[in-house]
Amino acid sequence: MDIANILFLDIETVSGKPAYNALSEDMQALWAIKANQLARGQLAPLTEEEVAAAYSQKAGIFAEFGKIVCISVGVVYRDKEDKKLHIRLKSFASENEAELLHEFSQLVFKHYNNAAKYGFCGHNAKEFDIPYICRRLIINRMPLPAPFDLSGKKPWETKHIVDTMEMWSFGDRKNFTSLKLLAAVLGFPSPKDDIDGSDVGRVYWEEKDLKRISFYCEKDVLATTQLYLRYKLMPLLEDDQVIHV
Repeated sequence: MDIANILFLDIETVSGKPAYNALSEDMQALWAIKANQLARGQLAPLTEEEVAAAYSQKAGIFAEFGKIVCISVGVVYRDKEDKKLHIRLKSFASENEAELLHEFSQLVFKHYNNAAKYGFCGHNAKEFDIPYICRRLIINRMPLPAPFDLSGKKPWETKHIVDTMEMWSFGDRKNFTSLKLLAAVLGFPSPKDDIDGSDVGRVYWEEKDLKRISFYCEKDVLATTQLYLRYKLMPLLEDDQVIHV
């Protein structure tokens, strides 16, 4: 697939509420079950304080208990003058999840809805980003773009979803390698020079700094693009080839 036909993406997620005690009683009980499942192996059930702490730390990674606060995308194109590849980075970020999901979906519907021609690329996108987006679309009662309607599809019917972590695994299903580690190993700039995933919830709920989260998310998209270029033995993008919209 031509790299210019691939939409590179990354999402940032946080807990659905600022704290465990802000949940309804039903959701508190359901999270307690989830937290104890995550802590399997402990001799005693988690205390309420431990359940609350687990919510702050882990709820954001589960679409049933979290929400998306930013989807960043990167579009690669060939400049007519210097003939080099360039990338335009853009973020859909909002406290209103339905609003950002609608804006992102409209981009896909209008420009990337043909899975035979266009693809999507992210790091761990098949296990996290794409399923999370789909689940939150359903929770918000919004339609799935055709390329994301993957339920029941065979592996050869989902080749338009490119996962850079899967590319690195080379068939090793137990493999999980972070973007930060691959950046160090393969020699391109690390995206983690400000905050990392564990800080996003705090920056969102306490600092109310969506702009900072968006810029961090865009750097992940850029790093994913650089990783893809490394796999293809293509030149990396230089600073003057990167545009933040």
